Amino acid sequence: MSAARPGPRNLITDVAGVKVGQAEDVRVRTGVTVILPDERAVCACDVRGGGPGTRETDALSPETLVDAVDAVVLSGGSVYGLAAADGVTAALGAAGRGFRLVETAGTPPSPVVPAAILFDLGDGGDKAWGLEPPYRALGRRALEQAGLDFTLGTAGAGYGAMAGTLKGGVGSASVVSADGFTVGALAAVNSFGSVVAPGSRAFWAAPFEIGDEFGGLGSGDLKAAPDDWGAAKAAPVPRANTTIACVAVDADLTVAEARRLAIMAQDGLARAVRPAHAPFDGDVVFALATARRPLSGARAAALTRLGALAADCLVRAIARGVYAATPWPGSDVACWRDL
Repeated sequence: MSAARPGPRNLITDVAGVKVGQAEDVRVRTGVTVILPDERAVCACDVRGGGPGTRETDALSPETLVDAVDAVVLSGGSVYGLAAADGVTAALGAAGRGFRLVETAGTPPSPVVPAAILFDLGDGGDKAWGLEPPYRALGRRALEQAGLDFTLGTAGAGYGAMAGTLKGGVGSASVVSADGFTVGALAAVNSFGSVVAPGSRAFWAAPFEIGDEFGGLGSGDLKAAPDDWGAAKAAPVPRANTTIACVAVDADLTVAEARRLAIMAQDGLARAVRPAHAPFDGDVVFALATARRPLSGARAAALTRLGALAADCLVRAIARGVYAATPWPGSDVACWRDL
């Protein structure tokens, strides 16, 4: 068997059956990312931040009626951004996609579209939208753009994001295991904590880097005193910081197994951001399983390996999002490239 390696795109869309669409509003400095499975997919969620903003996550519990979702939405805009899922839901329902308990003439399907938001209301964009926040329309635009390739950095849900005191953004990564399973991750990084070691350009994610996908600086400068957070936000505001993410795998997981995948993937967030899961963060990780490959043999052992791969992918995705981030037009916001 060959060693595990990134997929051909090194994106979450290397997982068969997953597409991603993004849309931004440059004037408002915000955006939306939609993760769209080709078919309804098993989904679970794990919430670790102290200030989360989510939609329909309770419906993802193993004991509930819903056993699959039609899309996952990540959005800027804090509570206003949850409306992005409304736009995605309306468009999917109009296309005939969604949950049906029974087929009844004249009754539309009910698309299941869980969502999570990050706080970008203080990034200097024009938020004077009155009664018409842009997120419903941004959700529909992002859905329309769904495909296999998408932009990293200052794009989609990460358009208005800040990772500590550095410009945050959308990042993604993938890995193909030695036996052919593909795992991918996508993150919108708006963390309170820092993604780099104090006084250094080195990402906390450095030990997990493959090639030079986020600079190739290595891990020699990774050190920090117990209370030295480096480039974390100095004056955190509740609900103003969040890393929201989705991991995906092509295995045929149950809802309970997908939940364990999401739990394990959260460890990747904690490896990439210091500190993580604070009262100021809304850290949320979704897990999708597209069931393109059977998980045979000892399922618990196989799931353990997939969970470890998902955590490592999320580490890399977070670093790649900040590595690729660029300033907003006309701004002098600090980016990783400036360190």
